Amino acid sequence: MAHFYGTLQGGRGEASRLGHKSSGLRVCAASWQGSVRVYLEHDEKTGEDVAIVRLEPWRGKGESRILYQGPVSGKGVK
Repeated sequence: MAHFYGTLQGGRGEASRLGHKSSGLRVCAASWQGSVRVYLEHDEKTGEDVAIVRLEPWRGKGESRILYQGPVSGKGVK
């Protein structure tokens, strides 16, 4: 059974993908000015699902910067 679930909407309609605790789920949304990447993973040590949301270059444009890194629940975020 899947642990993570993702959807996207574009010019060809909606699509979805599943991720498991062992595989995680990785998403990239890009424009000509850069990209946003989201990584969802399960931390076996803590039992929590964690997320990393980053800006990353795309085709040589944009910057690398972490926007969020922490639990998917948002607990502990100020």
